[in-house]
Amino acid sequence: MAGNKIQEGRFLTVIATAAVLSGQGVMVGDLFGVAMGDAAIGEEFEIDTAGVYELPKDTSQDIGQGDKVYWAASGSVTSEAASNTLIGCAAYAAGNGVADISVRLNGTVI
Repeated sequence: MAGNKIQEGRFLTVIATAAVLSGQGVMVGDLFGVAMGDAAIGEEFEIDTAGVYELPKDTSQDIGQGDKVYWAASGSVTSEAASNTLIGCAAYAAGNGVADISVRLNGTVI
């Protein structure tokens, strides 16, 4: 391993800009992750930037397995790219009326 490597980078410590609950999707600049614990504003907490997580979904959308998914400002997963941030792809399909979706996070900044 290179002597200047700090960590793997999957889990990152960030500062809460709003109250955060464990399991909640969190945007940190252009980076998306899932909170690994609760945090109050100004507190440090860890996010996981990879893996598969069940997240709230826009119930009006029908998202197929493998489709790209985005994080909307409303705090839910959407298939709409415009004004939203790519966070990964649907691990499994979730149809119209379904409130949650399993997302494979891409762990990158787009």
